[in-house]
Amino acid sequence: MFDRLEDILIHFEELMNELASPGVTEDAKRFQRLMKEQADLTPIVEAYKAYKKTKQDMEDSRLMLEEESDEELRELAKEELAEAKKRIEELEYSLKVLLLPKDPNDDKNIILEIRAGAGGDEAALFAAELYRMYVNYADSQRWKVELVSVNENGIGGFKEVVAMITGKGAYSKMKYESGVHRVQRVPETESGGRIHTSTATVAVMPEAEEFDVVIDEKDIRIDVMRASGNGGQCVNTTDSAVRLTHMPTGIVIYSQTEKSQLQNKEKAFRLLRSKLYDLELEKRQNAEADERRSQIGTGDRSEKIRTYNFPQGRVTDHRIKLTLYKIDSIMNGNIQELLDALITADQAAKLSRLQETA
Repeated sequence: MFDRLEDILIHFEELMNELASPGVTEDAKRFQRLMKEQADLTPIVEAYKAYKKTKQDMEDSRLMLEEESDEELRELAKEELAEAKKRIEELEYSLKVLLLPKDPNDDKNIILEIRAGAGGDEAALFAAELYRMYVNYADSQRWKVELVSVNENGIGGFKEVVAMITGKGAYSKMKYESGVHRVQRVPETESGGRIHTSTATVAVMPEAEEFDVVIDEKDIRIDVMRASGNGGQCVNTTDSAVRLTHMPTGIVIYSQTEKSQLQNKEKAFRLLRSKLYDLELEKRQNAEADERRSQIGTGDRSEKIRTYNFPQGRVTDHRIKLTLYKIDSIMNGNIQELLDALITADQAAKLSRLQETA
């Protein structure tokens, strides 16, 4: 590991010299690539430099213990040595995590799909609440949310909602949300006060670039129609809504939120590319079953991942056995604590797998 870190440090210094050279900004693509590489390597380099400094501090404290006769100074050296040892352990773990192979999709934007599951109108209401939860979280991260399509049930619930979320690291954080979310509460429509259980399915897909997926136009049927439901002017007045059917897979994409047919068509193709890319990812993960099982957040879409129990005010993530008694805060979009715990668990699982195969 440390030979690799030394190589990274040398490469980083070369990279910094290259960025400081005259005329580096003249080639925009090269400059952008260098800046991205610098941003990716900086956390590793900073952690390694901190490790080397702490290692030196530890040696200095050991030397003081060997040579110093003053008891007060020896006690001080012992304290500093204990602190340095603890810090070394922390930095070694951080460096192992930083050196883990990076998910190539982590920097991508995402397509978010939420569908009401079992529970009728109550499931649709829950799906709408999940969507608002994610929109609020996206706002807190300064991400942009674009609605692609929504199928409402007439009482404020969503049978299905699809949105694009654009922002730095969107997939790296949101990929853990795919799966079945379960709600337990007394529905407003329930006169007997009985607790009902309903579900909604969340799918988070990395947005595919054009070069990630090649779509043959002969495989696509395009239909245009009048948009329906909420959408302001132009709804029910122009043929602006677009439906794409990908015949080899049977995937159907519907986009109606833009006033322009061209914009809806562009959104639909972006969504179709991402769906096809996600299918390929799923095939790859199925072929690597062991690795898939060792990672949090890449499980089966039918897996029940989380329960939201309103009477008890708790949210439980079943993958990592974490329960938080702050359901109101979480439903308002404050899900970072959950995501941080999932990221930590995922990193620990990957490290464990690396050690097993080493």
